[in-house]
Amino acid sequence: MSLSRKQLTLSAVILAIFATGGSFILFQKNADAKATPTAAAPPAATVDVASVVSQTITDWQEYSGRLEAIDQVDVRPQVSGKLITVHFKDGSLVNKGDLLFTIDPRPFEAELNRAKAQLASAEAQVTYSSANLGRNQRLIQSNAIAHQELDQAENEARSANANLQAAKAAVETARLNLEYTRITAPVSGRISRAEVTVGNVVSAGNGAQVLTSLVSVSRLYASFDVDEQTYLKYISNQRNSAQVPVYLGLANESGFSREGYISSIDNNLNTTSGTIRVRATFDNPKGVMLPGLYARIRLGGGQPRSAILINPTAIGVDQDKRFVVVVDAKNQTAYREVKLGAQQDGLQIINS
Repeated sequence: MSLSRKQLTLSAVILAIFATGGSFILFQKNADAKATPTAAAPPAATVDVASVVSQTITDWQEYSGRLEAIDQVDVRPQVSGKLITVHFKDGSLVNKGDLLFTIDPRPFEAELNRAKAQLASAEAQVTYSSANLGRNQRLIQSNAIAHQELDQAENEARSANANLQAAKAAVETARLNLEYTRITAPVSGRISRAEVTVGNVVSAGNGAQVLTSLVSVSRLYASFDVDEQTYLKYISNQRNSAQVPVYLGLANESGFSREGYISSIDNNLNTTSGTIRVRATFDNPKGVMLPGLYARIRLGGGQPRSAILINPTAIGVDQDKRFVVVVDAKNQTAYREVKLGAQQDGLQIINS
């Protein structure tokens, strides 16, 4: 807001000035606290004045939050064995399916071969029992065998088929265990360090040690708490919360350069704090933002409206009131109590 200099005769210290229409905001720059007794008329006080700004604005609310990963995975072994290779560099970006660790596959290859051998034996048994059952069914028609022998052949055929299914399942299990010796990235993102080095034996099952962690970085959540009034005014009435504008800035930034959208709203209001948890999604194509970083959130809503804005330094404080002093074109001043809104672009919004 530009400032200009005016000569005014004031009987008291002027703290601030607010203008409407063609008036000006002013506050005293240099004034003596006590008048010096003199026979001559006191000189006019020199004060700075600033024009009131009237413009169309969108209401914004600012919040603090933290960035969170959309996908966060602790990588654990699914089979036990000796770790023989680490395939990534600590802190690097990996794609889904990239090889991360290799567990010694030789015991699992041997187990797969044994399961395949049992499968071949089961298939042979099924072939034999089926042929035997066919012979007995032909012989029973000529009463060459007893019905008991036919029943026994049928039972052997059913048992052989069951053993075949079990052998197939054993082969599939052995094949899966062999695949688990190659530990791959379940999602794309930035990987942490290797918590277990080559040569150590890792164990699967409950309580298995974390080998490394992986977080997605192409998009991130920013979680923040919205007060009840903002929720009711801006968010609850929107059928599609993604239409509510939301912007993000990091701790070392002055603006809000990243635009996102609200992806989820909690299902209840925290009665202790009077806030509701909101989560917004932001793109992170260059991977600059990391989970856990402090986030400054700017949330907007409602239709654009006309508003009056003034320089914040022109606002005085009178106990629990805020006021400005107005000067008109005739250099006449008047005290005005004001109701303040939020600040926008370094200026203070005057609600009334």
